[in-house]
Amino acid sequence: MMSMFDFNSYLVARNREINERIDVLLKPDSSRIVSAMRYSLTAGGKRARPVLCIGAAESVGAEAKDVLTVACAIEMIHTYSLIHDDLPAMDDDDLRRGKPTCHVAYDEASAILAGDALLTLAFQVLSSAASEYPPSRLLEVIYLLSHAAGYKGMVEGQMRDIASEGISLDIDAIEQIHALKTGALIQASVLSGAILGGGNAEQIEQLKIYGKNIGLAFQVTDDILNVEGDPALLGKAVGSDENRKKSTYPSIMGMEASKQFARKLIDNALESLSIFDNKAEPLRAVARYIIYRKR
Repeated sequence: MMSMFDFNSYLVARNREINERIDVLLKPDSSRIVSAMRYSLTAGGKRARPVLCIGAAESVGAEAKDVLTVACAIEMIHTYSLIHDDLPAMDDDDLRRGKPTCHVAYDEASAILAGDALLTLAFQVLSSAASEYPPSRLLEVIYLLSHAAGYKGMVEGQMRDIASEGISLDIDAIEQIHALKTGALIQASVLSGAILGGGNAEQIEQLKIYGKNIGLAFQVTDDILNVEGDPALLGKAVGSDENRKKSTYPSIMGMEASKQFARKLIDNALESLSIFDNKAEPLRAVARYIIYRKR
């Protein structure tokens, strides 16, 4: 039962496993590029995407260790996107995860190269796991992640986000941006765990619905926190959306309607997990966490 599930302990354990594996996959050395890569990759953060990958695998009967390497590759893809999003030509942010952003701590060229290197390393890591999974499953996951991160996913979402600054968008346009920029990789993280964990067709379909709903809910909550969040808890500045004249859920729907919409999305996500037993408690807990998170 949910009351018996200790989500905080679960997160601590999974984050420890993820961080230990990252240290193996990207060992520190004396080079500037590795230093910059590790600076951002080991800066902390929620590790939401790798945790979702692991939780999805567990929900279909696998164990965390079965997908840990793939989960870390997903975190590399996510961290690359953060480094590039923070660049002066993009969102021009000075803080990320409570620390100076990569281009501030190093320089702009080093940050660009660190992001490039992390994205490339992610697919090197994925392909290095070929002996651990049936080839067809691993190829499907590589396709899903490359599509989610690419020009029809996260990159397109970022492009639309930049192009829309100063333009008033409707709700459908905002949802499309968020589905691409944030939701695509979150959904792919969930599906990767389910596929590599050996989930059946029904389980994978329900987890696809779950991933779509929490992916959008995550971004709606981000929009809310950008207005009323605590910078000390978020580890980054608030108010940047308004400063850059971005259309967001709160700016279009209002704050209370945005919160209600996020709750509806989480209810949809939880409903999609009704076919699963208590092995899916981590995914249920992540869904609830999205609504109540402060960072």
